[in-house]
Amino acid sequence: MKQRFETRAIHTGCEPEPVTGAVVTPIFQTSTFVQESPGKKKEGYAYARTHNPTRTALEKNIASLEDGNYGLAFPSGMAAISTVTQMLNAGDHVISCDDVYSGTFRVFEKVFKRQNLEFDFIDLTKPHSLEKQIKDNTKIIWLESPSNPLLKITDIKSITNIAKNNNILTVIDNTFATPFFQKPLNLGVDIVVHSTTKYLNGHSDIIGGAVVTNDRELYDKIRFIQNAAGSVPGPFDCFLVLRGIKTLAIRMERHQENAMKIAQFLEKHTKVRKVIYPGLKSHPQYELAKRQMSGFGGIISFFIKGGLDASRSFLERVEIFSLAESLGGVESLIEHPAIMTHTSLPKEVKEKLGISDELIRMSVGIENVDDLIDDLEKSL
Repeated sequence: MKQRFETRAIHTGCEPEPVTGAVVTPIFQTSTFVQESPGKKKEGYAYARTHNPTRTALEKNIASLEDGNYGLAFPSGMAAISTVTQMLNAGDHVISCDDVYSGTFRVFEKVFKRQNLEFDFIDLTKPHSLEKQIKDNTKIIWLESPSNPLLKITDIKSITNIAKNNNILTVIDNTFATPFFQKPLNLGVDIVVHSTTKYLNGHSDIIGGAVVTNDRELYDKIRFIQNAAGSVPGPFDCFLVLRGIKTLAIRMERHQENAMKIAQFLEKHTKVRKVIYPGLKSHPQYELAKRQMSGFGGIISFFIKGGLDASRSFLERVEIFSLAESLGGVESLIEHPAIMTHTSLPKEVKEKLGISDELIRMSVGIENVDDLIDDLEKSL
């Protein structure tokens, strides 16, 4: 019998330690492992860059939550993204959604373009426009849904159908939705990436990443690159992510509950021009979000009236919300994408996407929602 999400989050990969019976997966803080005979490894462990038992437990756990067969843990979300991209050969072409995390945009444009890879950034909320952009050398379609920071929702199934018809891989960053609210592999996606820094860990105390796939060949390719290049997390960070995942389900329920109430509050506020939240009927892809997600997450973006001066004044006044980059922790964070998280985007790209001086992005935590609304009302 297949266990349900909440049970797998606590138990998969985390069987009691066989020597002592410890219920919690130990931190195997070691660089190397004794071999029984030359080349005869105990449980397959020889050197911690290649495998570590704490990391293995995390990889099994995250794979299970995504309904995947194979998982890999990384020292950051960007390390996961970069390692997946390193599967490509010089001359290959990637189509990415236009509203992509600025770190992803930066590594594509400033690092991988120098290695003779091609990138096009288009609005993938309109799947019919995709086929016109496909070239003979297109190898990957890169998705974010919801996207960062404008929370665009992409019809994942439509995109993966087009990709499969053209023998193209699909990769999605599922950080915002988490596997609790969205299962991209079940919608045909080939590779899921995460910044485990965010909701999976949930406590803003580590940097980490992950990759999940159902394809053994893809897994072997990514794992080879990871081991060869050395892009691996330490066991203590893996331990902390495992600890955080145990409460992922109940945290995501509270994140969403709070976010919905705050989005509704903001939508009625006279100082707010527009609110973007997939759970609001005003969101342009609301019906699509309802179909392919089981919940809407804890991220809200909105446009304040009054330009940069109003944005700055508002952000300097908040007290419970912390003015800080990142997202997905138990505490509420708020930030100014144009100046903070997305400053690396060229000015013309920000203008085209609508990342203006009035745009605010908030990661709604799990505090008392009335306190959070009071903080926002006072600051507005």
